[in-house]
Amino acid sequence: MTQLKLDVLTDRIKAHKAALVHIVKPPVCTERAQHYTEVYQQNMDKPVAVRRALALAHHLAQRTIWIQHDELIVGNQASELRAAPIFPEYTVSWIEKEIDQLAERPGAGFSVSEENKRILHELCPWWRGQTVQDRCYGMFTAEQKAILDTGIIKAEGNMTSGDAHLAVDFPVLLEKGLDGLRETVNTRRELINLTVLEDLHGEQFLKAVDITLEAVSQHITRYADLARHMAECEPRAERREELLAIAHNCDVVAHEPPKTFWQALQLCYFIQLILQIESNGHSVSFGRMDQYLYPWYRRDVELEQSLSREQAIELLQSCWLKLLEVNKIRSGSHSKASAGSPLYQNVTIGGQNLVNGKPVDAVNPLSWSILESCGRLRSTQPNLSVRYHAGMGDDFLDACVQVIRCGFGMPAFNNDEIVIPEFIRLGVLPEDAYQYAAIGCIETAVGGKWGYRCTGMSFINFARVMLAALDGGRDATSGKVFLAQPEALAAGNFADFESVLAAWDNQIRYYTRKSIEIEYVVDTVLEENAHDILCSALVDNCIERAKTIKQGGAKYDWVSGLQVGIANLGNSLAAVKQLVFDDQAISQQQLASALADDFAGAEFEQLRQILVNRAPKYGNDDESVDALLVRAYQTYIDELKQYHNPRHGRGPVGGDYYAGTSSISANVPFGAATMATPDGRKAHAPLAEGASPASGTDHLGPTAVISSVGKLPTGSILGGVLLNQKLNPSTLDNPADREKLMFLLRTFFETYKGWHIQYNIVSRETLVEAKKHPDQYRDLVVRVAGYSAFFTALSPDTQDDIIARTEHVL
Repeated sequence: MTQLKLDVLTDRIKAHKAALVHIVKPPVCTERAQHYTEVYQQNMDKPVAVRRALALAHHLAQRTIWIQHDELIVGNQASELRAAPIFPEYTVSWIEKEIDQLAERPGAGFSVSEENKRILHELCPWWRGQTVQDRCYGMFTAEQKAILDTGIIKAEGNMTSGDAHLAVDFPVLLEKGLDGLRETVNTRRELINLTVLEDLHGEQFLKAVDITLEAVSQHITRYADLARHMAECEPRAERREELLAIAHNCDVVAHEPPKTFWQALQLCYFIQLILQIESNGHSVSFGRMDQYLYPWYRRDVELEQSLSREQAIELLQSCWLKLLEVNKIRSGSHSKASAGSPLYQNVTIGGQNLVNGKPVDAVNPLSWSILESCGRLRSTQPNLSVRYHAGMGDDFLDACVQVIRCGFGMPAFNNDEIVIPEFIRLGVLPEDAYQYAAIGCIETAVGGKWGYRCTGMSFINFARVMLAALDGGRDATSGKVFLAQPEALAAGNFADFESVLAAWDNQIRYYTRKSIEIEYVVDTVLEENAHDILCSALVDNCIERAKTIKQGGAKYDWVSGLQVGIANLGNSLAAVKQLVFDDQAISQQQLASALADDFAGAEFEQLRQILVNRAPKYGNDDESVDALLVRAYQTYIDELKQYHNPRHGRGPVGGDYYAGTSSISANVPFGAATMATPDGRKAHAPLAEGASPASGTDHLGPTAVISSVGKLPTGSILGGVLLNQKLNPSTLDNPADREKLMFLLRTFFETYKGWHIQYNIVSRETLVEAKKHPDQYRDLVVRVAGYSAFFTALSPDTQDDIIARTEHVL
């Protein structure tokens, strides 16, 4: 097996990483907020698409740019290192309430200068009533608002920033260059008929695309000029040559297709950066970078040898650190569900390609270099994913395990054996399905051809819906009843367990519909008020259709909400079935009283121990609980099939919904808002994360876990089936241990048709020490959910949740 060099970093990369890791309270930048406000105020007569393009162009022309840390890939998001911009067109309500206390947040704090506080307090009043969030609440019904207020359904992130959750068409960008894309736009504009309503709107979009692409070119040229100016003052000959090379790279990619690997990587990063500047939507991902960048890598590294492999790895690491510089500020409530301020910028490697109608392994030398570059850097960005397939060679799989052993939670794996056939079944063309990539966390889509939000729509708290089903429709947390029903445990009037399942069915169908209603409002408001012009220009077929993504411009469009606490749902139903109805060890009234009192007192604590120890638990390959979870989840999946998203019938293939469990860190705040549950979980404790078992309940080892997870209807949960596993570092000490993990991975993906898996390789003792002494562990990275974060940047509650997860051995 090939042994990777995973303990090598250049001084340049070490210094740059250290400068980023030790920023405990990143600053806030108000430049974008100021520039966008100016343009919006001066151009209220313009169509939204044009106004958005003009605002982006003005900001790119006026904002502060810099080149620091001897970096090789250039481009900054904000005026200071790791500063987070403000996006007032989406929301100002939470900014006005929280901006003066941001530094005090646990785990998501930001420093704000007095001058920037003053600027924001002056700007925000103009936006009141005009933001995306304001207009959503202007459309919500009283019932929808009440549900959102309870937190049973959450949709804040959809309203307070852009959508994203996609990868754009980097292959077309690299092939045509920015000027080539402008030519495509101009050719399409020649076909516009201004006597046709759809074309009238299409012309405004295409005009906005042309404005935007020109602004991007000019912005890149600013960096070329800056690099040349810096070279004139640079005393170090080697760095002077690098700066001149950077200037040349920027001159080329500002207009033309890249000529070298360095230029290709630089152009991709510029676009990635400006997509973040445009809309602030997270999970903007690179797609299959090892495939579309390989022609440049092959020529420079393998054929002409104008670039060494080590130089290429340093360029990649320079790009990864630039990704780490990108930052996002969220409201206090939203930040709890996105612990560690993640951006989820995913890079996918490996998998298969379709060649002459037959699948072939796609791993190439660049796949290896990307893998090794991430293993050496051990950062939170990019979010590295590997596409697994049955034909993957043992050598590359072993290399992946070597990187997993580094302990920063990457790479994660997605399974070609389930994703590709399910995409084809949906209607995705085979040649496109084979080009899918992980997007953000673990969700998947075809880069450059898929619309927004392949996952990440509204969140539903399954545990709270289940509690409502047991109590006549009353939400245990808020006391509100949205869908009343006659049965309740407290009255002892469930005739049998089938009645419990029927109550669940009623409640989850109701809340599913409400979630779609809420998403429909948000989708509509975003379509009407927040066009993403650059993003749409880089998604097929938006230019051809002269439509933004939100208007139906993408080739494919399926979206997914996120379901939180599925393991708690299964465990609770199993406890009720076995202990209340089958064994009659607990009466309905006893259970209702224990839940209402949060198991307080010796009697109820004894009852809780019965629930914890005698009822079966998901994650132990126990059919009695696994089948119940599948049965309950299927009701939600079936209900989703009744609905279409707002793009349905407007162009894309699809336009429908599917399920997803990539709940990021929402299990912690959702648990904090959930009362005691029949699985023995006490009130306010975290819910189970993703599709993983509840912490501490999976007693039979990792093989039993993957068997339970494999029983889920993964073909219908195309928004992602997230499985987190935690292993003690000693588990992978030698090659024989690595072979055990490789065998486990192959079994999970091939036998059980698992969707996804990822690993935390860190001991409980290390995590406890890091929580006590954060200054000594600033670079400790852990896997939180479908992403990794610096452990010391997490809130104490999220840290405790990770510490509590079951630690397995192989």
